Amino acid sequence: MLDDAELSAVNVTTPALLFPAISLLLLAYTNRFLTLASLIRKLAEAESSLGNEARLRQIMLLRRRISLTKRMQVAGVFSFLLCTLSMFALFISLDWLGLILFGISLVTLSISLVFSLWEVLISTNALNVQLQDLEGYARARQQRSGSRAEEDQNAAE
Repeated sequence: MLDDAELSAVNVTTPALLFPAISLLLLAYTNRFLTLASLIRKLAEAESSLGNEARLRQIMLLRRRISLTKRMQVAGVFSFLLCTLSMFALFISLDWLGLILFGISLVTLSISLVFSLWEVLISTNALNVQLQDLEGYARARQQRSGSRAEEDQNAAE
């Protein structure tokens, strides 16, 4: 428990330190969302060129990433709101309420970061799926060109 001397050391600047970090974090989350939207649109355009299994795996991963992005944005906005309420409570000398709100703000910010980490891991997995598909296409092309070269060589003999 904090005594009165420790409470008086808590002021509005403590939660205000989170403002720039949360704002930048929300900007980064928005960029992730826009990237996901772009990927979904590209997948929809290229839908006919992908194999059915690859397309279904990509769609599943994109749905999961959208869900996580939504959760991390909600937690980030909630953290920002709680941080603001904390500053207001400290401003009107409701120190205990300000501390509690600031603590909850830190917890929701941590939850947001965990969702972000989870989304990055899924994103990496999605890129690996796409690379596997590209490797499959490259191998198929290489086999086709290799068999054509053999046919040309046999025809030349």
